[in-house]
Parts: sequence; C-alpha cells; structure tokens
Amino acid sequence: MASVTTTPGDTHRHFSLPALWYRAPALYQLERRAIFAKKWLQITHKNRFTKPGDFAAFEVAGYPFFIVKNREGELRGFHNVCRHRAFPVVTAREGNAKILACGYHGWSYGLKGNLAKAPRFQDVPGFKPEDYSLYQIHVHIDACGFVWVNLDARDEPLPWEAQCGGVDTQEQLKMFNMDDYEYNHSWSMDGPFNWKTLVDNYNECYHCSVAHPGIAATTDLANYAVRTGKGFIAHFARPKPEFAKGNNAHVAPTFMFPNSSATVNAVYFFLMRVVPLGPTDVSLQYEVYRHKNCTDKEFEEMDQFMKQIENEDRVICTLVQKNLNAGVYQAGPLHPHHEMGVQHLKGMIKTAILEHQKMEEQQGHDIWPARRIVKTGAEATAEEEEKRSHIK
Repeated sequence: MASVTTTPGDTHRHFSLPALWYRAPALYQLERRAIFAKKWLQITHKNRFTKPGDFAAFEVAGYPFFIVKNREGELRGFHNVCRHRAFPVVTAREGNAKILACGYHGWSYGLKGNLAKAPRFQDVPGFKPEDYSLYQIHVHIDACGFVWVNLDARDEPLPWEAQCGGVDTQEQLKMFNMDDYEYNHSWSMDGPFNWKTLVDNYNECYHCSVAHPGIAATTDLANYAVRTGKGFIAHFARPKPEFAKGNNAHVAPTFMFPNSSATVNAVYFFLMRVVPLGPTDVSLQYEVYRHKNCTDKEFEEMDQFMKQIENEDRVICTLVQKNLNAGVYQAGPLHPHHEMGVQHLKGMIKTAILEHQKMEEQQGHDIWPARRIVKTGAEATAEEEEKRSHIK
C-alpha cells in the first residue's frame, strides 16, 4: 500500500506538489485507485455517436472501456473485457457494430451489454447467459453534451453534481450551440512525463508570454484569469483588440478534474484527455469537432494554431519531467494569482489521495473501486484462489 505523508502544520497553499508525486510508481497506483477508478472522467461528446451501433474505445490509467450507442439511442459504457477469458470485446478505436463480438472465442454481446451467444456453452449444465453480461460503467451526459464516465463498481457512485456541478452551465458557454458542431477527427501524441505535469501546465498561463509566441501575439495576457469551481477550472482569455472580431472574439477553455479539458470557440471545439500510461508516461488524446458553418480556411487555421500550442506544451513538460525525475528539485513556489489554478488542482489531488489512503489504512488493504463485486461462480472461485495464494 502506498503511503503519503504531510508535514504537521503544512497548510501553505502556495507551493507545488512534491517532485516525488510526479514519479513514484506506488503513488501512481494509489492514483489509479483514488482518482481514476472513482471520479467522473470527461471522455467524449455525444455528437461523436450519430447512429445505433456507433462505438468508441478508450483507456485511462490502465482501465480499458468503450462507449456505444444502442438501438434506443442511449449511450452505454462497458469495460472492454469479455466475460469469458478477458479478451477485449472491441479492438478498433471506433466504428459501428450491430453486435459486439469477441474475436477470441466468439462470445457475442448485444448493444445493451447482454450476452447473446456463447458457442457450445448451451450444453453446459447450470450455465446462465444472464450471469455474464458485460461489466457496465456509469455514464452521464451533461447539458453541453459532453460524455462522462465513472468506473466505480458501486450502484451509486459519487454524484456527478457533487464533483462537477456548474461546469456545464457556465455563462461563457451559453453563446455556443453545441449541436452545431460535428465530430471531425481525433489525434494523439505520447509524452514522457507524469499526467500531473501536463495538467499543472494547462492550468496557468503564467508561462504563455515566454513559451507560446502564438498566444502572446493574439491574447490579452494582462487580463488572463481563471475561476475555480467544484471540480473544474474555467479559463478566461480575451483576444487583443486587433484580433477581437468574428470567430476570434470569444474562446472558452475549461479544465475538468482530473485529466481533461474542452476548448470551445466559434470555429470548433476540442477535447483533450491526459491519459496516464504509467508514473512518467502519458498519451495526450484529442477529439476535434468542427462548426457546421465555418469555412475550410477558418477550420484549418484554427486547428493548426491549437496543435502548435499543444506541441509546445509537450516539449515544455518533457523537459520539466527530466528534472522532476533527477532527484534534486523538490518543490517550488506558486504565484497566488497567476498560478491559482495550479493551487486549486493541487488541493483536489491531495484531497482525493489522502481520503482514499485513509480508508485503505482503516481497512488494512488496498481498495480498488473499479473491481467488480457482483459474483458469479467464476468470480467467487477466482477470489477464493486469490486468498489461498496470498497474491495481491
């Protein structure tokens, strides 16, 4: 079990998290349990799914899952694991399927997750298909159409409003009709750094005048501000007067705890998912949605501008992580105004980690919220074998 300690009386909010938090394998495993297995995660947008059978596969912190639109028009989420021998149910990143067929032994599932076919098991005494539906995950669609998932195996996870209330009713989003945007493409790039290195960087523009010449040339950085919410950080960036016209007049970036953001303007919006691959590796995954009335030129210019910024941040975070790994730097001061977003993020991370760690200490073992607790005969047998082997 990972252990996190704080110094008695350490209530100073204006320092970064310790460097160890950005590289320790045990802490990463604790984050998988305390954050990614029990918090709501913004994943995609409903506009990506237009027809019954449309699906998209995702993985966050080692948890693979997928979203699919069923014949009733509902978006359902499932762990991407066949109930037979753990092969992925879908192997494509996205597509359309009338039935979800496992490519290992041919088990097939309906779009609601029900086991439709298990070849040759019909002759096995006591086998009940209804016991082996896909593991469903919680799905929430907010007022803006963004799709969130929660991997907590409990029937009632943390209420979405308790974590994210207000994020989808921000005043700066009301001028956009999200139904006017269509899914255009996805792209990604890997980064050799901890996921928190990137989300720290996202939540301040203190570095923009130095590290992002494109932003510095077009944005009124003197009046850049953030507003913190329950589980989100809203950014307010006004363009310089000479750029404050037409499609450039308004942009609405919002960070959603723990690891995603959405940036909306009149030309397009894009989602960013900072997906941990390990303690010091991430996959930066982007979904781009184009406004149906924008021109090709407007879209291409905005798309290239944003991709340039994302690549600049990747370079920054790569170099920062090298020093976080080196063992010399321990922590640094945070500006009370210009790095207020980083401070708020630090508080959310520490709260989630320390609360879960306290529960584990009280119970005397690691707690994996995503682990299924409804037991069929196979799962009960597996748990008994695990206890006998003393393997954790």
